[in-house]
Amino acid sequence: MSPIAYTATIIAVAVVLFVWNKLPVVFVAMLTALALWGSGVLTIGQALGGFGDPAVIFIASLFVVSSGLEVTGVTAWAGQLLIRGAGEESRTRLLVLTMGLVALLTALISVNGAVAALLPVVVVIAVRLRRNSSQLLMPLVFAAHAGSMLALTGTPVNVLVSEAGAEAGVGGFGFFEFALVGVPLLAGSMVIIVLFGKQLLPERNGATMPADFSHHAKTLVEQYGLASGIYQMRVRASSPYVGVSPSGIDLSAHPGLQLVAMQEGETAGPLRRPAVAEGDHLLVRGDADTAAAFAAQMHLAFRDDKAAGQGQDTLFNRSSGLAEVVIPPRSGLIGENVFPGMVTESGDLIILAVQRAGAEIAAANATRDAGGIVLQAGDTMLLQGTWKALDVRLDDPDVLVVNSPELVRRQAVPMGPGARQAIVILIAMVLLLATGIVPPAVAGLLAAGAIILSGIMSVEQAYRAVGWTTVILVGAMMPLSTAMVETGAAKLMADHLVNLVGDAGPVALLAGLFILTAIMGQLISNTATALIVIPIGVAAATAMGVSPRPVLMSTAVAAAAAFLTPIATPTNLMVMGPGGYAFSDYWKLGLPLLLWFFVVSVFLVPLIWRF
Repeated sequence: MSPIAYTATIIAVAVVLFVWNKLPVVFVAMLTALALWGSGVLTIGQALGGFGDPAVIFIASLFVVSSGLEVTGVTAWAGQLLIRGAGEESRTRLLVLTMGLVALLTALISVNGAVAALLPVVVVIAVRLRRNSSQLLMPLVFAAHAGSMLALTGTPVNVLVSEAGAEAGVGGFGFFEFALVGVPLLAGSMVIIVLFGKQLLPERNGATMPADFSHHAKTLVEQYGLASGIYQMRVRASSPYVGVSPSGIDLSAHPGLQLVAMQEGETAGPLRRPAVAEGDHLLVRGDADTAAAFAAQMHLAFRDDKAAGQGQDTLFNRSSGLAEVVIPPRSGLIGENVFPGMVTESGDLIILAVQRAGAEIAAANATRDAGGIVLQAGDTMLLQGTWKALDVRLDDPDVLVVNSPELVRRQAVPMGPGARQAIVILIAMVLLLATGIVPPAVAGLLAAGAIILSGIMSVEQAYRAVGWTTVILVGAMMPLSTAMVETGAAKLMADHLVNLVGDAGPVALLAGLFILTAIMGQLISNTATALIVIPIGVAAATAMGVSPRPVLMSTAVAAAAAFLTPIATPTNLMVMGPGGYAFSDYWKLGLPLLLWFFVVSVFLVPLIWRF
């Protein structure tokens, strides 16, 4: 068999296995790369070269940046804005806002960057609104493809066709000149998705969808009886408590009040200094009138003007959070005495309450003076402390964490600690990508490094943030592009098509080039496809005596129409897992969108850029 025949056979088998959907997609992708090497089509360096490709490095770094935005609550904040703007009931408004946002972002930072930034936002929205993620994620990606035609920076293909126009002597395309077709492409895509998306998309969720933690704090404080009557009081300079040892603060003279904890003013963590200072906080439990009288007498100020005593807001905020832990069998804590308000051995967490068999242990038995509570297997404790302390201290074999504080914070604390740094890093990355000062992979690596160096994420968290399935899948499938170019298969297809339609007129040429580009673009990268088709299209236009400009723009539109398979673009693969998609799900919505792109490419483009 010739190298072309081997390549065609390997592609056919890979597509069949993907559609069959019985083998893991990563396994099929790796098998494809190894088959290209085993058949002699590619060297081992070429077959595995995709894993070192700058595009793969860029995608991996985008996962870290995206996770940094999620960890700091920027994603939750953006999700709240989208939900507020769209409403919880309007599917149409939600889709239009989401698709419009990703399209605008794509025009500035490319498809990969925009989808990676908004993917966690849309997943959170799906969870919060109890919608299937499959109904939202494919529209996100397909709108990004349309948005890539809004500006020169939307995709590398736009740069390639602009440079090809300049080299052909007909001039390049302006920065926003692409929007002349980009706007109709985006508008038509939105209409198709809104009208037919519900019927053409599956009703599924990803295998690992996160739980909805938007009301987590409210649930915990209600379950542990802390929903009301919890007050955080700031120590004023004139308070008699200034300079007093924390253990010396006695509320026995104020019946109905209970001191839950002392907190440092700057960190909101348990007070570890030997003396109380101005700005520290007392966490007090009791009725409102008694708390108000106590605050006035001891020169204490409620932390906020509302002073509503809502445990949810007092205990769970940007600075500090809550975590529920269970005492497992054989835990080293079994038999230990604890009481509400007690600071843990680490010194940075507070035990707010203890429950046994789902019921709070009587307060009379839970005080320090009564000897506290002797922990048993199965007891649950509600802990409070800074988010950093919760992340670090709960990695302890003596307790089982019910819900990870990190996961809770990502959803329930909008614009949390580090949010400003994360936004600055994102803006800097966008500027680097938009201006092209450095290659995209370098911009992504710099942004990911800044996320780690700023303390937003640790190195271990960054490793966990990378979607390794997507990275391996993209890296393993990239050698297909190399094989089609190296064997001459792509050029052979292009030559045959141009010979077939070359005498039928320029519109037929556009149609033929679109079909060729669209077919190849479902199997290899649109950049590689454009590199193959552009010179053929320019040569054919010159031979016909027509301007190459409409041919080049039509090629750019066709290259963006990568809708039919998950392996067409890295972003199609990005949403495959979170959306719960199968290989055969893409063409159902992708086909009508492909037809719309065909209409724009073949019939609208010549009206704007004349032959």
